[in-house]
Amino acid sequence: MVDFKNSDDLISQLEKTIDNPKKVNKDEELLVGVDLGTAYIVIVVLDKDKNPVACEMEFAQVIRDGLVVDYIGAMNIVRKLKKNIEEKIGTDLTKAAIAVPPGTGEKDSKTHRYVVEGAGLEVVNILDEPTAANEVLNITDGAIVDIGGGTTGLSIIEDKNVVYVADEATGGTHLTLVVAGSYKMKFEDAENFKKSKDKQSEVFPVVIPVIQKMASIVHNHIQKYDVKELYLVGGTSCLEGIETVIEKETKVKTIKPKNPFLVTPLGIAMNCKI
Repeated sequence: MVDFKNSDDLISQLEKTIDNPKKVNKDEELLVGVDLGTAYIVIVVLDKDKNPVACEMEFAQVIRDGLVVDYIGAMNIVRKLKKNIEEKIGTDLTKAAIAVPPGTGEKDSKTHRYVVEGAGLEVVNILDEPTAANEVLNITDGAIVDIGGGTTGLSIIEDKNVVYVADEATGGTHLTLVVAGSYKMKFEDAENFKKSKDKQSEVFPVVIPVIQKMASIVHNHIQKYDVKELYLVGGTSCLEGIETVIEKETKVKTIKPKNPFLVTPLGIAMNCKI
């Protein structure tokens, strides 16, 4: 099993910068990652030694199943987050890496690029989300399962090489829809209810069928490979107990690092070429 001590320490440092970003010199080289997620848009900034500098995020419904459905809305959010960070750290952000769900076509990848470039950042690298996550986790063998707002993606790794990627619709948005229907709530209220720490034990039994669907997706894609461990990342993986259901359904040991939500955006920033 992978020792997450280093990655957990890095994530802890990144968490601190959400409320306490670091000031930097105007000429300092920075690594920037923009994560255009179904539920959240996140920008992570690191220094050239990959130490966290800043992190900004905003809830948004401008991406659906990895596709940009509100180009102007997405661009405006990225521009706003970029400006917020620049004002806090004291310098301009100029270049960024981005990531897309596994199997995203060239046309849709370009749309992600255009959003970020339209917000004033030169895109210097595009990679798939689970591969970005592994920049943080350093997994040699196993499968990274990235459960975001709209999709469940996975990347199977053998001897440090990605040998298979896949992505299917079903993610945190589907959990929220179930909560909204069960409690007769508006979507936004259900999203907040689902994420509330003191409500998770109440929400969990309600959303188990959706988690089982996610597990089924993973199970179907790993059948032809000798996967001994699954590693969960993505915002939906923060749900308490999700790893237990996935392990039970897939019969594969399932591991969750510290704050799975930040793993992928951190890995995207680490892949920024300066």
